[in-house]
Amino acid sequence: MLRRALSITVAAVATVTLLGGPAGSITGNYVEDFQHPFVGLVVFYDDQGEFSHRCSGSLLTPIVFLTAGHCTEGVDSARVYFQQDAGANFDPETEIDPVSGYPASCAAGTEDVCTTSDELYNYGFHDFVGFPNTRDAGLVILDEPITLPEYGVLAAPGSLDSLAGRLGKHNVTFTASGYGLSRTNPAFTLSFRSRLMARSTLVNLRNALTSGFNLQTTANPGGGQGGTCFGDSGGPIFYGGFSSNTIVGVTSFGLSPTCSGVDFAYRTDRQAVLTWILNHVPTSERDDIQIVQL
Repeated sequence: MLRRALSITVAAVATVTLLGGPAGSITGNYVEDFQHPFVGLVVFYDDQGEFSHRCSGSLLTPIVFLTAGHCTEGVDSARVYFQQDAGANFDPETEIDPVSGYPASCAAGTEDVCTTSDELYNYGFHDFVGFPNTRDAGLVILDEPITLPEYGVLAAPGSLDSLAGRLGKHNVTFTASGYGLSRTNPAFTLSFRSRLMARSTLVNLRNALTSGFNLQTTANPGGGQGGTCFGDSGGPIFYGGFSSNTIVGVTSFGLSPTCSGVDFAYRTDRQAVLTWILNHVPTSERDDIQIVQL
């Protein structure tokens, strides 16, 4: 199942010649992420219940899970795992992780950190139409609540705007978290299927690829930084270092099929996106969505 999913992702990379395709896993100088228990590995299924692909995302309340629009587009249901090593024991022969049940089930005894969903929303993403405003945000409403010590927090509208013309952008730090690939090239792919995180720095908020809708960051592995790759799509971009839980964007796309160079996240600190999120969560959950000033 995963081999088929990877081939689909590579095909997407080939067709999006400008962008290089949707982004995936944490690369470079990454560390295991035990800091953000609300970051989950989400698996999507088609209308026949067959595995389609995997992404990452963030739980904003016990049932509201934020991811990318290109993750929720064209699928019928989902399952989300919140274990740090959700797919680390994946057996390529059986195509199952016997500890977590990834990607086909929630293993016995994991019901407190794994659940399903048949309520998926897409902000309007479709093949990067309308670029740079790709509308690359998605929501998964969980069938059962996941109780955690903390949840992701959203940055208030326009939180990043003041950084658009800032000098010394290399000093502005962001942290990415996700379950994607850690290395990919034509001959070798490395995937831990574990939640990893890495720091990067701001490149641009106001060029042709961002234009107020996307956040462009870059990694300096020599400086202890890292980036994103296939499978990190939808995972959070936090403002600040590893201890931050304030989300300013979701991992969206990259320019390189080998996951090198710069990364792009779809900004969630925009009033239209925040309004859409609030309008698509159950009424009982709206007061639990935290929106804060940076």
